[in-house]
Amino acid sequence: MMRRLFFPALPLIALVGVAGCIPQGAAPVQPQPATPQPVVRPVAVPSPVPTPTPTPITGDWRDWPLTPGTWTYRQDKRGSIALFGVPGENALLTLRCDLGRRTIYLSRAGTAPSGSMATIRTTALTRTLRMAPTGGRPPYMAVAIQPEDRLLDDMGYSRGRFLVEIPGMPTLVVPAWAEVLRVTQDCR
Repeated sequence: MMRRLFFPALPLIALVGVAGCIPQGAAPVQPQPATPQPVVRPVAVPSPVPTPTPTPITGDWRDWPLTPGTWTYRQDKRGSIALFGVPGENALLTLRCDLGRRTIYLSRAGTAPSGSMATIRTTALTRTLRMAPTGGRPPYMAVAIQPEDRLLDDMGYSRGRFLVEIPGMPTLVVPAWAEVLRVTQDCR
């Protein structure tokens, strides 16, 4: 019978024995504190840098830097077209010969109120033209010019460049390349 009492009492005896191993005056073991949660600090998002307003160019416009871009020429069912701008982007300026109407359309990328005036400056003349929105996407302002108009020849023969100015839009300083004259000749 003693055997039976011994086995159930064994766990109790083991506990008393372990309790006796703690030295006198020792602090009881404290449970480990929970791992602190990382502090989430908001990350400052840099505010967008405002686009600087272009410094007005002063002096003789014939010395102003050219607007970045190049001319390209192509023909299609309607006639021919010369496009000026950065390759791979929408054209900034186009000259379109519409053979069916025998009319050249000068188009400038952007929007302005209907009836806005565009000033075209060449080394030989300055002309103001009334522009109208084309209604397309991307938006353009356009004006019809008769192929015999001297302005087209002056744009093509201007000394190195000509200007297209519309109030409220950046001025285009466009190189006077052969594409202008090719489109003009196609419509004559």
